[in-house]
Amino acid sequence: MESWHGTTILAVRKSGNAVIAGDGQVSLGATVIKPNARKVRRLGDGNVIGGFAGATADAFTLFDRLERKLEQHHGQLMRAAVELAKDWRTDKYLRNLEAMMIVADKEITLILTGNGDVLEPQDGVAAIGSGGNFALAAARALDDYEQDAETIARKAMKIAAEVCVYTNENLTVEKIENSK
Repeated sequence: MESWHGTTILAVRKSGNAVIAGDGQVSLGATVIKPNARKVRRLGDGNVIGGFAGATADAFTLFDRLERKLEQHHGQLMRAAVELAKDWRTDKYLRNLEAMMIVADKEITLILTGNGDVLEPQDGVAAIGSGGNFALAAARALDDYEQDAETIARKAMKIAAEVCVYTNENLTVEKIENSK
């Protein structure tokens, strides 16, 4: 059975700004099924941004659950993410979901997995998906030369699209700007 591929999600945090960028490609084997999928969105009251890699229906289920957790925990992303990760790992239904997420608010960026992981990247850069390692390496290399998180994300995603056949340049970008 052929497998679905085609997601690169990149988060960059710099100068108090957080950006999550995702490409639009969904592939089945060697065929591009959809070139403009939206894998990045705002959550809750708009103060959290997130991107997903994996099965779309599973990711939307997880986004919905995360939004409920954000409501329950008054917008506290870390607490909501930990509670989601607990449910994801222990709930019979959620345990079978195949997706990963990167979420960010004005304070923190997190990677969430079905293994119960809630990981905060130490350098403010995180990536998931087929082209994630390419985008991650490019963003880290650009970090010393670019001051703007969105510029880093867009350039790194362009590089990932040039080297990963499962990544394209149709980006969705969401940003949370430092209010200071």
